[in-house]
Amino acid sequence: MSETHVAATPPRTTLVHGVVREASVPPLAPPVTSGSLGDLPFDNAALAPTDVVLSRKQPDGTWRDVTTATFAAEVLAVAKGLIAHGLRPGDRIAIMARTSYEWTLLDFAAWAAGLVGVPVYPTSSAHQVRWILEDSGAVACAVESAEQEQLVEEARAGAPGLAHVWRFDDGAIGKLVAAGRGVPASAVTEARATRTPEDVATLIYTSGTTGRPKGCVLTHANFFAEADSSGELLHPMFKATSRAPAATLLFLPLSHIFGRTVAVSCMRARVRVGHAPSIRTEELLADLAAFRPTFLLVIPYVLEKVYNTGRATAERLGRAAVFDRAARIATRYGEAQEARRHGTGSGPGPALRAARALYDPLVYRRIRAALGGRVRYVLSGGSPLGNRLAAFCEGAGIEVFEGYGLTETTAAVTITPPLKPRIGTVGWPLPGAAVRIADDGEVLLRGGQVFSGYWDGERGEAVPAPAVGEWFATGDLGALDEDGYLTITGRKKELIVTSGGKNVAPAPLEDRLRAHPLVDQCVVVGDNRPYVAALVTLEPDGLAHWARMHGKSELLRAELARDEELRAELQLAVDEANSYVSRAESIRRFTVLPVDFTERSGHITPSLKLKRAAIARDFAAEVEALYER
Repeated sequence: MSETHVAATPPRTTLVHGVVREASVPPLAPPVTSGSLGDLPFDNAALAPTDVVLSRKQPDGTWRDVTTATFAAEVLAVAKGLIAHGLRPGDRIAIMARTSYEWTLLDFAAWAAGLVGVPVYPTSSAHQVRWILEDSGAVACAVESAEQEQLVEEARAGAPGLAHVWRFDDGAIGKLVAAGRGVPASAVTEARATRTPEDVATLIYTSGTTGRPKGCVLTHANFFAEADSSGELLHPMFKATSRAPAATLLFLPLSHIFGRTVAVSCMRARVRVGHAPSIRTEELLADLAAFRPTFLLVIPYVLEKVYNTGRATAERLGRAAVFDRAARIATRYGEAQEARRHGTGSGPGPALRAARALYDPLVYRRIRAALGGRVRYVLSGGSPLGNRLAAFCEGAGIEVFEGYGLTETTAAVTITPPLKPRIGTVGWPLPGAAVRIADDGEVLLRGGQVFSGYWDGERGEAVPAPAVGEWFATGDLGALDEDGYLTITGRKKELIVTSGGKNVAPAPLEDRLRAHPLVDQCVVVGDNRPYVAALVTLEPDGLAHWARMHGKSELLRAELARDEELRAELQLAVDEANSYVSRAESIRRFTVLPVDFTERSGHITPSLKLKRAAIARDFAAEVEALYER
């Protein structure tokens, strides 16, 4: 693996009573003082008109490259159509669709027309759609399908300002282009000129794990700060020039800040981007094979799926033992690499290097091939990535950058520094950002990417967010080590206090259990109880594979959930998770639920976060049974 990274600047740390309480990194790029994201397509076309910035999937499965000049022309045409429909700078436009070329095109066209984008998850309920459209005051909305169009039409009663609804699969882009043909290009130029970095770029509504989603007000300056700091730090990922120029395939929702920010960062750095609307395994693997990205942004669930699918395939072929040995070698190799980079070890020795070389064509190359064959970097976020999986990826030839951030911080505020990863942490602050740990362990953040507040629909402006002085209070718990690396340990509001007075953060246990191929979701319980317990749901593909391998495919899911052999395997996973915590924090009992936690059932958010209150309410009897003697 190449290590031609730009060396990251170590953070400055501040100690209080011998404990690191603050870490900060100076900026690598000056702040943007004029213009907006709507200028990016036109600036790119002026600077490098033949550079490829996007690729568009064709009906036959091939990909057609789109140059900066072509994309700028398309953005101009759609922006003129928005102006022709009466939209004016500052108006809000909602987009409800899966990840697609049309999504990105309309997003940049809206910015070019001076508008404010309002992303809506394509899986949102009618109630959620109505609230977002009403609260944001959207005057237009683009959807992907007739089903989504119906949801929006039903929501119109609560959103009287919604004047236009367009549908991508009904020719929305072509209709906008046609409507704008009589509008002069100067109208778009004038609209762009009204925008400054401090103007609102988007309202992104949080997932709403405990109540109504809140609209996070993010400015153009927030996006520029995030794109420029991450682009400079992750130089080889965004700016590598080789036989395989930097390219990524976006498959996470563009309605989520993670995917949207990377889309902006790639446009800023003129990195080729493709869009994959489906994350179904067979469809996504086909898109990866055809597009062949050099880096990916993922949530840990995706890497877990790749690993577990590889292991299941090996088991079906009678090669499970080979895969398991290769996994152990990769993990040891990754850990040895990290130790060398930190000066705490000499790195992989000759025997370990030889073993890794042996298993590369047998296992690791197959893992990389499943991702398209060219992936060398992965940017992981959304939830913590387990130590084992991070070390495995490193050993398998894929460098993982793990980040931490929120919608309120325009995605990452910390990220793994190139050449100095520390497995189990979420890295250092990005250039220009700072992290502070409050007296109660809460993570506080500061930087150019931190938002200006939450949207007040009645007042039509941002209101300040919870803060400690000039610091944004995240609600997360964490710690900084002596070198300024941040570790996230849980959420303040999710902290469990047992009847014995032990404080337990559920997330680390849940993340470790969820990494098992049989586990889909895990909810740790135990507040005001004598011990910690867990509710577990089963991963459908992993369960089907296990049932085939154990001759139990004929059993119903409810029967499998009670199967003693399956419970014994899950107990091993629980024991493994417990090995990382004290006895008082360990899971003593668990129950397997014969159902899934889904958005439709109301138990998870569109970004896969658990709705703990709803789960506790709907499975109260199962929780009580865990404490019966």
